[in-house]
Amino acid sequence: MSEIETIGVLGAGQMGGGIARVAAATGFRVLLADRDQATAEAGKAKIAKALGRLVEKGKIDDGVRNATLDRIEPVTGIEALSVADMAIEAASENIDLKKTLFRRLDEVLPAGALLASNTSSISITLLGAQTNRPERVIGMHFMNPVPVMKLVEVIRGLPTSDETYATTLSLAEKMGKTCITSKDSPGFIVNRILIPLLNEACFALQEGLGTAEDIDTGAKLGLNHPMGPLELADLIGLDTCLAIADVLHRELGDDKYRAANILRMHVAAGWLGRKTGRGFYDYRGR
Repeated sequence: MSEIETIGVLGAGQMGGGIARVAAATGFRVLLADRDQATAEAGKAKIAKALGRLVEKGKIDDGVRNATLDRIEPVTGIEALSVADMAIEAASENIDLKKTLFRRLDEVLPAGALLASNTSSISITLLGAQTNRPERVIGMHFMNPVPVMKLVEVIRGLPTSDETYATTLSLAEKMGKTCITSKDSPGFIVNRILIPLLNEACFALQEGLGTAEDIDTGAKLGLNHPMGPLELADLIGLDTCLAIADVLHRELGDDKYRAANILRMHVAAGWLGRKTGRGFYDYRGR
C-alpha cells in the first residue's frame, strides 16, 4: 500500500480549504493550490480564521493551530503539485473543467501518485480515462463542511486498483473520517438521495406550497433533519445543486431529477446561497 505524506489539494475554496485543514490537522503536509498565489493565500487565511475561532472557544490551543497552519503551503497552479504523493481535486462541479484538470494533473504528478476527485456526481471512470493512470484514480467525496462532517464517500472507477482503494480508505480514516463505498454511478449514494429531496423542496417553494421557512421547519421538526432542505441547498451552493441535478437528469434520463425552475433562476441571478450572501435566504448583514 502506498505511503502518503504530502497531499496536493487543487482548489482553495470552501471544499478544498476544508480538505486541506483536516489533512493538515491530522499530520499530513498539504500543498494548497489555486489558479494564483493570492487565491491560495486567501484560502489559507480562511483556515487560519476558522482555527482562531476554535482557539477563542477553547476547543484547541495555540500549539495545535500553529502546527496545522505550518503544514499548509499555499502554491500557484497545478505545476506546484509535482512533489505530491496524492492530489485531491476540489474544483467546481463542471465536467469539462475537471477533465482538463485531470489531464494536467496526470502530466505533473509523479508516476506513482494517486489522483482523487471530490466530485459529487461526475464519473470517476470518465475522469480516470483522461489520464495514463486510471488504476490510480478514485473518488473521495467529502461532505460540507469538511471539518465537521464525518463521512467520506469513496467511489471506485472501473479500472481503480485494489491498492488505490485500500490506500484511500486508510488515508480517510487517518483524517478521522468514516467511509462508505459507492459504485461509479451518477450522484453516487449521498447525492442520489439528497438532490431529489432538495429539488422537491424547490418545487414546493415554486408552487407556493409554503414559505421557505415553513418548508425548512417542516423538515426539521417533522422529519428530524438538523437543517431544512432549502437551508442546506444554500449551504452547499445552489450552483452546485443545479449542476448535480443536471448530471443526474442527463445521465439517468429520468424526469424526477429535472431541476425546478426556481433553482435555475436563482443560479442565473447569481443568488447562489451563503457564499454570495443571498440564496433562498438573505444572509447579508448577518
